[in-house]
Amino acid sequence: MAEDQVGVVVNFYAKPSVAAIKVTGGSIRKGDLLKYKGSTSDFTEEVTSMEIENQAVEEAKSGDLVGVKVKERVREKDKVYRVIE
Repeated sequence: MAEDQVGVVVNFYAKPSVAAIKVTGGSIRKGDLLKYKGSTSDFTEEVTSMEIENQAVEEAKSGDLVGVKVKERVREKDKVYRVIE
């Protein structure tokens, strides 16, 4: 299984459990398997819901700031990888 870094967490909103991710390379699509890795974070989860400026989107490209629903807490500067099987 290969991993491509696609972004970095810039913020985390606890109430809706959403990670704000700055897409730094490639793109993130709904259905992608993302791995969140940081000093205290290390989990993999499928993208089921994502938004750009409160609008639901299917894909986020490099340079976009996207909100992705996550099941666990992530932290600022955590790296985000797309898992390629």
